[in-house]
Amino acid sequence: MRAARPPKSIRARAIAALARREYSRAELRAKLVAAGALPQETDAALDEIAALGYLSDERYAQAEVSRKAGTRSRRAIAGSLKAKGVATDVADAALATADVDDREVMVALWRRRFGAVPANERDKARQVRFLQSRGFALSAILRLLRDPPAE
Repeated sequence: MRAARPPKSIRARAIAALARREYSRAELRAKLVAAGALPQETDAALDEIAALGYLSDERYAQAEVSRKAGTRSRRAIAGSLKAKGVATDVADAALATADVDDREVMVALWRRRFGAVPANERDKARQVRFLQSRGFALSAILRLLRDPPAE
């Protein structure tokens, strides 16, 4: 029979989570508190980890913007960063460094997914729903479907 291991410290659990992927501070804090860690101890451990450079909202925002740049609108990316607890100024700085043009992204995504003007109202509704789920404005979507760009 194996001997029981002592439970991992909050710091060790946080570093283990960060080794798998980037987290925002708020997201990692919520994850640790949900697992039973005390909020005060969690904040202290996260302060220590941030001081070591392992935890950074700026780096997290950059990673998310890079990952979503070709498939989401700027508005959707900013919204997902806000939902993860990233400060607005940090999110804006990360979006400013990315070369994301909503019109180009929407056209490229539409071409990849559909490639043709909708044949009927059902197809049009499907295309509109898809593009709206990626954060594009309805007016821009309808403009695209009304006047699709030439190849």
